[in-house]
Amino acid sequence: MTERFEAELERLRHEVREMGTLARAMFCDSVTALAGRDRALAERVIAQKEEIRDRLHHAEDHAYQILTLYQPVARDLRTIVACLKVAAALERIGRYGKDIARIEGFLADEGAFSSQRRLATMLSIPLMARMAGAMIDRALAAFEAGDLSAIDDFEARDDAIDALGYSIFRECLTYMLEDQSTITRGARYVMVARYIERCADHACTIAEATVFLQTGDRVEIK
Repeated sequence: MTERFEAELERLRHEVREMGTLARAMFCDSVTALAGRDRALAERVIAQKEEIRDRLHHAEDHAYQILTLYQPVARDLRTIVACLKVAAALERIGRYGKDIARIEGFLADEGAFSSQRRLATMLSIPLMARMAGAMIDRALAAFEAGDLSAIDDFEARDDAIDALGYSIFRECLTYMLEDQSTITRGARYVMVARYIERCADHACTIAEATVFLQTGDRVEIK
């Protein structure tokens, strides 16, 4: 029974790792599609929303099955709880990727870029996305390896992303007040910045779950 339990636990962790790969790809591809006006790539990300949702449901069902059959305790129980939290966070990251990809379609349908050069080059959104992507990578690596040093600077990283998101909001607002033709594009970029910020928040959730798994402590990274 112990060997079977260990095998099931490892299979659950593998399912979460696979979810991480998919969610990370959806997030990165969505920003790439937006920056490159790549409709085909955006549509591919949007189509993956069903897969990321189905993977979450499968991981949840598997976790509940393990809990029912083996009634784990201590670290084994923490592993299952952590996997559930990480899977939920990854599903949200993937869905925000889908939301960003949908904005690419809206901008394409709206026609030419704004006359404002900074809006045409997406402001600091690519930089913000790289910062959030790095947080997702480090959070997943910490969860996989159990290395808490990979996430020890997450509060500072999250603060930096929040500050950049606010800067993008203020810059968009300035352009929108100066030129009404930029309102739609500016509003959409504000939404994108908000989605990226939320993805960074979910990376923090993964980091929190990793701390809980390794130490049993409940922490809040904000």
